[in-house]
Amino acid sequence: MKRYAIIVAGGIGARFGSTLPKQFVPLRNEPILMHTIRAFFNCDNNVQIVVALPSEYISMWKDLCVSHRFDIPHNVVEGGETRFESVKKALFSIPESHGVVAVHDGARPLVSTKLIENSYLTAERCGAAIPVIPVTDSIRQLDRNGSHALSRESLVAVQTPQTFRLEILKEAYTAAYSPMFTDDASVAEFRGTEITLLNGEVENIKITHPVDMKTAEWILAERNE
Repeated sequence: MKRYAIIVAGGIGARFGSTLPKQFVPLRNEPILMHTIRAFFNCDNNVQIVVALPSEYISMWKDLCVSHRFDIPHNVVEGGETRFESVKKALFSIPESHGVVAVHDGARPLVSTKLIENSYLTAERCGAAIPVIPVTDSIRQLDRNGSHALSRESLVAVQTPQTFRLEILKEAYTAAYSPMFTDDASVAEFRGTEITLLNGEVENIKITHPVDMKTAEWILAERNE
């Protein structure tokens, strides 16, 4: 099946505490987003990559690609006000109706080729696949009466790439936006798609806070990357 990857980098990284959106912050001398794109290219150099970016940063990204001599083929689309809108714009920029598409956070640069490949193969076979890892912290749920403990044994933390047969995700994204759509799996599930879980990776962190950069630097150093 033809493979596609949508890299969602449409945010401005408010929680990161930088004037520069985190996807452009250097990680080992290269913007985070370049590491993310390369992970998919290294898995399959025939993958068609679409990157959703804030409109006001598209020209900056093009300049960065020139200055870093970053020549991995990819298309850029203007992101929307929400993640849902960014994914939808990128998804419908793909003219084909068949294949398999992975949707991945631009700020998860440490995803392995093994996980990407497993995600594609599982989605080809099952229709929809998302990586998850066990919850290790104690969990409490807040309600009007205060809070109460939940069993973490029945909970998992969801990662990306979230991968689908292309026709399934395109049909799912014809739905109107709802606040209940927290990720692509929730959009597909709303349309009746069964989601297959696969083992994620502890190292597949999403860079959200400045301290995450130190973790990412250490992981890349351990990998000799």
